[in-house]
Amino acid sequence: MDLSRCRIAIHGGAGVIDRASLDGEREAAFRAALEGIASRAWLALKQGASALDVVEQAVRELEDFPLFNAGRGAVLNADGVVELDASIMDGRSRAAGAVAAARTPTHPVTLARAVMERTEHVLLVGEGADRLAEALKLERSPPDYFVTAERAAQQKLAARLGKVTLDHDPLYNGPDPKDPRGTVGAVARDAWGHLAAATSTGGMTNKHPGRAGDTPVIGAGTWAEDATCAVSATGHGEFFIRSALAHDVHARMRYGGASLAQACAGALARVGELGGDGGLIAIGHEGEVALPYNSEGMYRAWVDGDGVLRVAIYAEVAEHAL
Repeated sequence: MDLSRCRIAIHGGAGVIDRASLDGEREAAFRAALEGIASRAWLALKQGASALDVVEQAVRELEDFPLFNAGRGAVLNADGVVELDASIMDGRSRAAGAVAAARTPTHPVTLARAVMERTEHVLLVGEGADRLAEALKLERSPPDYFVTAERAAQQKLAARLGKVTLDHDPLYNGPDPKDPRGTVGAVARDAWGHLAAATSTGGMTNKHPGRAGDTPVIGAGTWAEDATCAVSATGHGEFFIRSALAHDVHARMRYGGASLAQACAGALARVGELGGDGGLIAIGHEGEVALPYNSEGMYRAWVDGDGVLRVAIYAEVAEHAL
């Protein structure tokens, strides 16, 4: 056990995060949530918690924060209901679990871990995922628990415009309709040098029922392997699936000898070549941290080897003593 190995990074989504529409109070709420969740994750690592436990707990907290697009506050599909995706991966063994289009788990990431540890499977979808949550007596909530007034207004506007993702509509006077496709995620390295990653999302506003993005696809939105890296991605999921982004980062390191920063930049560039935008957080096997994005911003917080907590939405970074 070597506490100097500990690293944590979390994200709350990347995309069209317009400075003009993000007022001071709302921005402060996002920053406070990121700071608090990352601080608690860091403390847990310093107290000897495993990377797997820490990424699950961090993502559970992100799922509970209603301004992020995961768990409570997730976006609504074309039927006006929430469908939740999540995944988790253990870098020690490459064990992984995921759920897609689930409707009842209060914490989808915990259900994903249950798939990994308590079934013979990696991915369960829809009613089957919900039935497992019920059978295992995991915490579940009724559909209206997940729905916020802001997300309901966004979905109604999207349906009126016939869109899945939104640009600003100047005729709309309700909550800001910009949708940053705010997947949440966490990656960690613990005191034993083990890596883990977890990701959770509600997907895209007004999406077709049953749509799954990169989040529940192991190798697209999530990857963890002690020999290389832990990755959690966020953005336009279809492009991340087509690029196998998270596994691409791993492969560039494992087979091409790239550094973490080089691997992340190269993998994200492939997403951009297809027309996709977003970002990722990653921790390397030697403790490197990378948080690149090709969009306007990405909600993120991290602690690397110097023990300083950093929080950012755009390029500017705020530092906090721990």
